[in-house]
Amino acid sequence: MAEGDLRARCPWCGTDPLYVDYHDREWGTPLHDDRAFFELLILEGAQAGLSWYTILKRREGYRAAYDGFDPEKVAAYGPPKLAELAVDARIIRNRAKIAASVANARAFLAVREAFGSFDAYFWRFVDGKPVVGNVRDMRQVPATTPLAETVSRDLKARGFGFVGPTIVYAFMQSAGLVNDHLTGCFRFRELAGAS
Repeated sequence: MAEGDLRARCPWCGTDPLYVDYHDREWGTPLHDDRAFFELLILEGAQAGLSWYTILKRREGYRAAYDGFDPEKVAAYGPPKLAELAVDARIIRNRAKIAASVANARAFLAVREAFGSFDAYFWRFVDGKPVVGNVRDMRQVPATTPLAETVSRDLKARGFGFVGPTIVYAFMQSAGLVNDHLTGCFRFRELAGAS
């Protein structure tokens, strides 16, 4: 956060420059790039049971370890690469999450083949327009919603892992399919009407 920046923000980002930058530039911004969708999918799955800040600090390490989040490369990972990732200190070394990342890459490619893009697949759940939360207080922001439960079921049926409703809702918030910036946050106003 730049010195003298007094804009109102969602309180969850605090004052840490990394978190503030993520809040100000990415969180809730409608995403339409398949590679960025894939990156977010892997990172949100890695976050399960941890804080987003923990993952955000390791993001560059993930980018290096996961070949820039190229889904074709990740889908081709075999046992030697999985063993390498399992000891890579730049990422969360959870074998189940690592295995799921490869399965998710394969499922991601299948979705892209079926729908033309992951973007087209995912945005159809919200009819191409972000759901606006209109929340004034952090206590009003849900951990999940019926929509996230529907999306989670669909992803699981397509072979994705680490995509429970809470993870999916966080994914939707981050990718801008849901605008859950507090109404008093400057980003809520900036993103109003975005798609």
